[in-house]
Amino acid sequence: MKKVCFVCLGNICRSPMAEFVMKDLLCDDELVIESRATSSWEHGNPIHHGTQGIFKKHHIEYDFQKSSQQISHQDFQDFDVIIGMDTNNVADLKEMSQGRFDDKIFLFVDGGVPDPWFTGDFDATYDLVKRGCEQWLAQLRNS
Repeated sequence: MKKVCFVCLGNICRSPMAEFVMKDLLCDDELVIESRATSSWEHGNPIHHGTQGIFKKHHIEYDFQKSSQQISHQDFQDFDVIIGMDTNNVADLKEMSQGRFDDKIFLFVDGGVPDPWFTGDFDATYDLVKRGCEQWLAQLRNS
């Protein structure tokens, strides 16, 4: 079973959104899906209320207890696919990887997903995340 990790800067907006949207799209436990942060800025903080609002609006189940967690060296070893939500996340991941796990690191969608923590537009983020998750799911099922 493939293990997939979505990663953004703080792990409170985009990456948990991708995690639970992807879990919502899955038919069964065909993939292990988690999310992490590149930074420790939000460590231990809950999912952003804007992302929680999106989950409620679209009837997506999520873990109320989930809190921000920074990606670890062990995560680089354990996950098969590590997906950065924007180009900065991918660059940070590759710097952290030090070339050892770069073949596992990918950009979520061309152009990346703008951070709704800055833009305030959680609906636009959801639209990008939903399409991106559908594309990734198809790709992961075919690989």
